[in-house]
Amino acid sequence: MSRLGPFITLTAGAVLAAGLDVASNNAAPAANTTPAGTAAQESAAAPSPSREEPQKTEPERVEPRPTAKADYGGRVKGNGALIAISIRNGKAIGYFCDGRTEAWFKGSETAGELNLRGVAGGGSKVTAQLGDGQAKGSVSVGGKKWNFVASTVAKPSGLYRATALVRGAKLRAGWIVIKNQNGGYDQVGAAFAGEEQFDVPRLDSERPTSPVTVDDTTVYPKDVDGFIEEMQ
Repeated sequence: MSRLGPFITLTAGAVLAAGLDVASNNAAPAANTTPAGTAAQESAAAPSPSREEPQKTEPERVEPRPTAKADYGGRVKGNGALIAISIRNGKAIGYFCDGRTEAWFKGSETAGELNLRGVAGGGSKVTAQLGDGQAKGSVSVGGKKWNFVASTVAKPSGLYRATALVRGAKLRAGWIVIKNQNGGYDQVGAAFAGEEQFDVPRLDSERPTSPVTVDDTTVYPKDVDGFIEEMQ
C-alpha cells in the first residue's frame, strides 16, 4: 500500500493540471484575426457625410416703374418762356411757349429720365431729370437751347389745348397756366392754323376749360387728361 501512494498522487496532479489548462483556453477572448492594414483601409474607404454647398441666388431684378401721374410747370432761363410737362403712366408730353414761338413735344419717362421730341420735328427736344418734386433739364427749339427748372403743379395750373376748324384750316391753340408766388397766375399761349398765327385770349385762371373765342370761332380748351392720348 505504501508504494501506490506516490503514484496516485502524481496521477491526480497530472489530471488537475490538464483540467486547469482547458479551463484557461476556454476563458481567454478570441484573438482579432483582421490584419491592421485592412482595418485602416476600410476606415479610410468609409464615406464621410457630404456637405452641400449653399446655392447662390441672383438678386431679383426690379424693373423701374413709370411715373403714373405728374405735372410740371416753370419758366425757361434766359428766354422768359414758360414750359409745361405732363406724364401719364410713362407717356409724356410737353409745351414750350413765349407768346410768339411755340413747340409741342411727346415722348416718354423711364426711371426718372424724361426724353421728348418735337411733334413738328426740326430737332426740337426736351431732356430732363425728375426728382425732389422738380423736372430739371433743357429745351431746344429753332436751333437754340435753354435750361429750365419746372416744379410740380396742381390744377388749375398746367397745360391746356384746343383744336378747331377756322376757314377750312385746322386751328391748334395751347396755353400754360402756372400759379405764381403772389397768388395769381402766370399765363402764356399761342394759336396757329398752319403757319398763320392768331391772337389767343387768356383763359379763365379759375376755370381754364371754359370756352373762348379765337378769330370769331369758339374753341373749348381741354386739360392734359383730355388730349394726351390723342397726341401720343
